[in-house]
Amino acid sequence: MRPVRFGYKASAEQFAPAPLLELGVRAEERGFDAVFISDHLQPWRHDGGHAPAALPWLGALAARTSTITIGTSVLTPTFRYHPAVIAQAFATLGCLAPGRVVLGVGSGESLNEAPLGADWPAPKERLARLAEAVTLIRALWSDDRVDFAGDYYRTDKATIYDRPDQPVPIYLAGTGPVAARLAGRLGDGFICTSGKGEELYVDTLLPAVADAAAKADRPAPDLMIEVKVSFDPDRAAALADTRLWGALALSPQEKTGVEDPVQMQRLADALPVERTASRWIVSADPVEHAAAVARYLDLGFRHLVFHAPGVDQAAFIDRYAAQVLPLLRDR
Repeated sequence: MRPVRFGYKASAEQFAPAPLLELGVRAEERGFDAVFISDHLQPWRHDGGHAPAALPWLGALAARTSTITIGTSVLTPTFRYHPAVIAQAFATLGCLAPGRVVLGVGSGESLNEAPLGADWPAPKERLARLAEAVTLIRALWSDDRVDFAGDYYRTDKATIYDRPDQPVPIYLAGTGPVAARLAGRLGDGFICTSGKGEELYVDTLLPAVADAAAKADRPAPDLMIEVKVSFDPDRAAALADTRLWGALALSPQEKTGVEDPVQMQRLADALPVERTASRWIVSADPVEHAAAVARYLDLGFRHLVFHAPGVDQAAFIDRYAAQVLPLLRDR
């Protein structure tokens, strides 16, 4: 059985690069096992929003840390980036931080890709692009002078000259059964997010991952979940903090075609706090909170990455490391 790991989600949409880096370093110092960052061109909110680039930020985090796993949750290697560029970047990261890097990838959001002029395709094409991108990245990590002629990407005698001895694992993110099956077929890990109803994980996502891995005769992927947690001694404050991330509570139908952070913020701010809190484990009591988080361990997830919504992330890291992580590790 895989060891259980507990990570910290560096909220790139919420903090500038330097303060965010200090939070990543602090997470290692306080005993977290991993730090993952999203890779957004634009944040969920225009007012007070941020969007530091993940690639240089991860290089800085690699230089400032020595034990934690670092990676993306998630990056889209299909529109803003050619897959070969990502293959080169993560091979370099793997050389700088051997055995500590994870490439987490997903099929993307129009908020981040369409502003650069990309025609935003249907989900079927986005997943096909993602599958082809992963195939090309792996070819570039294993072969020299790669000639690749796919439906979407091409390389001509391409070589990644600096590669780590241990290939960087690739985790695929998904919210539905088709993406989950793709993760089982191609991924070293599967990434999803919490707060969507236990039946989605039990009846749909996890069986799809396991079935696809078995049919492909591949080892079962690592199961990673971003757990949305708002933990504060003042429960009212924990509840109010979720309003900063109201966009997470918007349905796919409400978010479809929204490519402007100003519009996304407007939609999110119109939601009542009861709805913004619906995606989060909101609690002031560590025992109660740890019990709620442990449901995901019971479902089989072995890699939990905690995403907190509040402004004072340093206090969250300290509080969570002291009061919640020990309870979870005792399990």
